[in-house]
Amino acid sequence: MATFEEELKKIHPVINALSTFALLGKKIVIQGKENFIKNGPNIIVGNHIGTFKDIATLFKIVPRPIFFTANRMIFDKDEFNYLIGKHLRRHLKKFGPCAELLLNPIKSSLINFISTNISKVGTIPVDLYKGKRLAVKTCQEYLKKGRAIIALQGRGRIMKKSLHPYVSAFKRGVPFISYNLFKEDGINVPVTPLAIFGTHYPFLVPFKIRINVGEPMYISADIKEGSPDPVDRFRDTLERKVKSLFGELIRL
Repeated sequence: MATFEEELKKIHPVINALSTFALLGKKIVIQGKENFIKNGPNIIVGNHIGTFKDIATLFKIVPRPIFFTANRMIFDKDEFNYLIGKHLRRHLKKFGPCAELLLNPIKSSLINFISTNISKVGTIPVDLYKGKRLAVKTCQEYLKKGRAIIALQGRGRIMKKSLHPYVSAFKRGVPFISYNLFKEDGINVPVTPLAIFGTHYPFLVPFKIRINVGEPMYISADIKEGSPDPVDRFRDTLERKVKSLFGELIRL
């Protein structure tokens, strides 16, 4: 049986073509590319404001095979179709149904390809409405094997009523995984923070996507300082860092 890495390599030309299509009209500008870790376990964490465009962007810029955590609905053709329609209606309002109809031939092929191959390339399903214990366990196993996983924070859109519309409050998942691996397996996983701006602009709308990649961060620093709750402390540290990286982007 082929490994996830082998499956990724097989369909890389298709992934690259789909990513290029998803980013039509967009130009990617990246700061801190040297901060990406090219080998060994790594978690890449950042804000999530552009649904599929965030994923396409990361496939373009991360210099190694990457594995995503993703809404389990994407693994099912009917549920994935519903998600796409919902996305078009949210962003295009009354023109959403018309756009969905026009894109239907492409959409059907896209849904079929992704839902068929998403498990083969090691994407980790996350049930957004139930416990995430299985997803956490799978992430830990991937990291033990020296893989890089992507754990974006947010709902894939700007949350206009939030204190920080572009950077949602971080969950405990990444810090919890980091803590478990450090305490149970002695693995000090580097967590690479990054900020994304520009992917929230609709499909085909020309805009510059800017990425700011920070230096890797480690939960061991919080554990050594004797924090009463290193998981929550590391979560707060990561969130503040991504907000800081985002602030640097918009000041340019």
